[in-house]
Amino acid sequence: MASPRGGNVRVAVVGSGPAGIYTAEALVKQAAEPVEVDVIERLPTPYGLVRYGVAPDHTSIKSIANYLRRVLELPQVRFLGGLTLGEELSVADLLGSYDAVVYCTGAMVDRHMGIPGEDLPGSVAATDFVNWYCGHPDVSPDRFTLDSPEVAVIGVGNVAVDVVRILAKTAEELSSTDVPHEVLERLAGSQVKAIHMIGRRGAQHAKFTLKELRELGELANADVCVRPEEAVVLGGDFPRQIRGNIDVLQSWAARPPQGRPRRLDVRFWMKPVEILGEERVEGLRLERTRLSEDGRVVGTGEFETLPVGMVLRSVGYQSVPLPGVPFDESTMTVPNQAGRVRDREYVAGWLKRGPTGVIGTNKSDATETVRTLLADLSDRPPVRLTPIDELLAGRGVRPIGYHDWRRIEDAEAELARTLGRGERVKLVGLQAMLDACGRPDSR
Repeated sequence: MASPRGGNVRVAVVGSGPAGIYTAEALVKQAAEPVEVDVIERLPTPYGLVRYGVAPDHTSIKSIANYLRRVLELPQVRFLGGLTLGEELSVADLLGSYDAVVYCTGAMVDRHMGIPGEDLPGSVAATDFVNWYCGHPDVSPDRFTLDSPEVAVIGVGNVAVDVVRILAKTAEELSSTDVPHEVLERLAGSQVKAIHMIGRRGAQHAKFTLKELRELGELANADVCVRPEEAVVLGGDFPRQIRGNIDVLQSWAARPPQGRPRRLDVRFWMKPVEILGEERVEGLRLERTRLSEDGRVVGTGEFETLPVGMVLRSVGYQSVPLPGVPFDESTMTVPNQAGRVRDREYVAGWLKRGPTGVIGTNKSDATETVRTLLADLSDRPPVRLTPIDELLAGRGVRPIGYHDWRRIEDAEAELARTLGRGERVKLVGLQAMLDACGRPDSR
């Protein structure tokens, strides 16, 4: 399909995580005529969740980056890093430079629990911890000291499982991964001995996948313990995935601890009601729960206090508004119809549908949005566009290109060789990345 103004269709995709790159791929594949796609990213590095959200010891999942790389290397696709919507570029700038814009910035922050003490130092979002051990430049490597013998992780989904697994492993077990060296040194000095993973509902309601759960049982450095009374599940008509989870948890409940250095307690039917402490977290008060007749979780009036010094909440992700883009505060998504937001503006991924599905779900989601976009383009009148390169040059802004990103990759591989650690070790901080790609200043 040709652009309404003549020439190739030009589309901006804001966000270079799986949703953004799958959208770029769908545009190239679905367009009847040549299309030019610019993938715009605020960081110097692409891949979003795959680089900064997947646990470093999950190398099979991180290999998705190899697929995403091939999309960025298509001749119709460009990577433009170091550009933030609302700073270097506005929505008006994008609409003045492209036939269409697709927002794919994901869900970047954790939900709050809404309990007293949640703002105490030591009470943090699991995303902060994940970003820390994944080397996200927004989180300093000295963000966590791990000086408390006991830690609570609230939530029983895959992110919570990742967090407790990293807390339970030794630094030696993680040394061959891409964990930043400064973070690895912090992990080596960890004082954590007991980790509590807490779910408000029962084992049959847990959101982790069977593969993720089984990995916990293979931890060499930690005993995994489940209380028999909390693993009891009435009835047996469950899907295969849930039945598998229940079987694994009940098998753990039946085995004694082996005396490993760390202990992971997987708890069910416990609701956080207050984080205790004066100047920092000193404890977590829990209330035992049950299901009411109408299926709601209700408290029983039976309480327990854990002497934890850190609480990591992993109770769901949510998106944040983008400057100049419509946003529904009730659903924490951009309102859309099959991906259409308003004229020439579209959305894909978690920002479109909420934080549901797995990484691959974004592929079919992107396909739907691109189908809508291309159908709309065929009926639009011509628009005058200013090339984005011209606009940025006039402002003295030079984006990070794909070859710049490859230089960051080369620097991380060289660092790994120097340290004798695996295939790559992530650089720490934005400036180190800019230095690696020959940008000694902030731009």
